[in-house]
Amino acid sequence: MDMATIGLIACVAVILLLAIRVPIGFAIGSVAVIALFMVFAMRTGTFMPERAIGRTLSIVFSNGFDLIHSYNLSMIPLFIALGQVAFRANITTEIYEAARVCLSRLPGGVAIASIAGCGGFSAISGSSIACASTMGRICTPEMLKLNYDPRLATACVAAGGTLGALIPPSILFIVYAIFTETSVGDLFLAGIFPGLLSMLGYTTVVYIWVKRNPSIAPASDERFTNTQKTAALFRAWPAMLLFTVVVGGIYGGIFTATEAAAISLFTATLIGMARKLIKLSDIIPMIRDIASTSCVIFFIAACAKVFITVVALTGLSNSMVSALGEANIGPWGFMFMVCVIYLMLGMFLDPVGIVVLTLPLMIPMVESYGFDLIWFGVVIVKLLEIGLITPPVGLNVFVLAAAIDGKVPIGQIFSGLWRFLISDLIVLMLLIGFPIISLFLPGS
Repeated sequence: MDMATIGLIACVAVILLLAIRVPIGFAIGSVAVIALFMVFAMRTGTFMPERAIGRTLSIVFSNGFDLIHSYNLSMIPLFIALGQVAFRANITTEIYEAARVCLSRLPGGVAIASIAGCGGFSAISGSSIACASTMGRICTPEMLKLNYDPRLATACVAAGGTLGALIPPSILFIVYAIFTETSVGDLFLAGIFPGLLSMLGYTTVVYIWVKRNPSIAPASDERFTNTQKTAALFRAWPAMLLFTVVVGGIYGGIFTATEAAAISLFTATLIGMARKLIKLSDIIPMIRDIASTSCVIFFIAACAKVFITVVALTGLSNSMVSALGEANIGPWGFMFMVCVIYLMLGMFLDPVGIVVLTLPLMIPMVESYGFDLIWFGVVIVKLLEIGLITPPVGLNVFVLAAAIDGKVPIGQIFSGLWRFLISDLIVLMLLIGFPIISLFLPGS
């Protein structure tokens, strides 16, 4: 059997396993091991399994060992921990409160404050799902209490939660950097302007929606003085400090991204303990949650590393690059194909799973067209961000519904999201058409 054919069969097998809801780590890992075994067993043209067992096990264990000992991978549990500590220390709540106090007079002010709060939480946690879950518990009940339309009260948080994938620190950027061997710091910097642009787009959606239909967001009678606004902003200083450590430290060349994560986590923990909101007895349960979440990501990434070896050994990526060249679809035709593929996958799969599944095939084609890998990473993360709120399986929607105990039906949440999806598609076109938006800060 031709090596490229083995690689193609492996890809089809993974897709079929995912279609029957096999967890992505097990789907990729099992297919990768079997395909690797077949590659070595068939290398001489004759099926010789006794020659394949040792080589297959060697590659599986060495790839797993190399990945787990990756310096960049240590950022993932650090940023997951930072998000948990920030929530327990009320740092995330203070971000929202500061935004609510300052923006209450605007049409849909609490909804806009929720989006701003999501942006602030994203600048600490690095996880879209954690952002949607946490801010959903904080913001949505208050908007429902103020008689906001349930569609607006939920959709703005579900959409705002996706900012965790783009605004640094982002777990998706870390995973992308590991598999493409690009700079995590450059990716973090590249995500700042696109993240702010996405936040501006969501804010504009709320403003226009409420302006056209004021009944969906009744004006609040609550008024705040300038002194109260200043005090609310001052109370949010821990969040500003943590964001400055992460982005300012990396941009200023003071810290590496991993060092910034560790220092931010240490700082947030000290703040929580000083406020007596985090006790020593809380540390062990938090470590269990962090380890559980991190292990899922590590396992998927380790399986994907083996799958990358399969793609390389079978020459599948080279065959696909040659096929694209013969098809002559051009660079923009390729980008259109990328958008369609990622938007479709985003409807059904976890973002981390999509990244590790597709990058082995995508990156050689990206390099063949001469695209900047930092810019491409931002586009991919934006596409995955859109998938988090796209029906039928927008993960942020289901996470939010669980966070608010099903007070708003999932169908109603989706019905309020189409306006935010239009904003996302506009931002996506701007990012593709004007790469400087992503590349200005990292200077690529």
